[in-house]
Amino acid sequence: MEPDQAPTIDDIAKAAGVSTATVSRVLNTPNIVRPALRKRVEDRVRELGYVRHGAARALASARSHTVGVVIPTLESAIFSSGVNAMESRLRENGYTLVLSVTNYDHAQEFIQVRRLMERGVDAMILLGRDHDDDTIRLLTQRKCPFVTTWAFAEQTDLPCVGFDNQEAAREITQHLINLGHRRIAAIAGIMNGNDRARDRVIGVKSALNTSGLELSSDDLIESPYEVTAGREAMKKLMSRSENDRPTAIFCGNDVLAIGAVLEAQSLGLDVPRDVSIVGFDNLPLAEHLRPALTTVHVPSRRMGQAAADFVLSAVSGTQNQKSIALPTALMIRETTAAPRAD
Repeated sequence: MEPDQAPTIDDIAKAAGVSTATVSRVLNTPNIVRPALRKRVEDRVRELGYVRHGAARALASARSHTVGVVIPTLESAIFSSGVNAMESRLRENGYTLVLSVTNYDHAQEFIQVRRLMERGVDAMILLGRDHDDDTIRLLTQRKCPFVTTWAFAEQTDLPCVGFDNQEAAREITQHLINLGHRRIAAIAGIMNGNDRARDRVIGVKSALNTSGLELSSDDLIESPYEVTAGREAMKKLMSRSENDRPTAIFCGNDVLAIGAVLEAQSLGLDVPRDVSIVGFDNLPLAEHLRPALTTVHVPSRRMGQAAADFVLSAVSGTQNQKSIALPTALMIRETTAAPRAD
């Protein structure tokens, strides 16, 4: 090979003492190659600075070995955990994850999906059930395999790998009701364009209605998923007269719940003796908060892996499931207790 000449797959095979087929397997499906052999080839790839020609590779195989993942935000730790699991599973199977962010803007999601398809992704992973019709139509017309995740509903026509947000919120609200709470408020995420936030509020209302209670408009505050927003919402709820204050607060995620706990403590309130607070997601910080946060465990890593497996099977033509429902779990810790006796 000339000094200024780009290395080829033949150069890698020769340097590693293997066939070009073996080099191809290491580059495309490394998990099926013996570790020692894989390392030998990978060492030669790094040493010679070999880079595959993406366009030529796509033409030869009719695949780009990339998967587009479109998420609402990078600021959520729970999304980061799920995307990391997707990336690991895709990488194990010789695929690269290409990530895009919409900031909860459906028009922006359509643009990002179209751009990813223009770059030849083999499949797409989207979050939630709320999407512009144009986005779903584009994916369907172009026969691009896709799956939605982070939400599951029996009635959806979209392929999905997720969990039932309504049922999970209903269950944790029922926990508060079972403790004896009758004045329950909610600090929810912004519901416009976010089916997960809406479904969680629907779940809260369902549990309350079943027990003859209701969530009044004054008891529902929509907030960005930020600690400061959780604090501000908690301060507003606790500014009422003592007889009109809620004794328990459902928070749409753990970030809001952490803000609510911090604000309650700054106001001199005892959590949970004066007010019970629950979250949603089970972030790693939740169990280390003092008091430790009662919350809903969302299987983010398992969901990410399952979504990756779903699209990999769809690309290979072996996917025969329309949807996959994953379980959540109620994590009862220290921020909930029976209300004080009146």
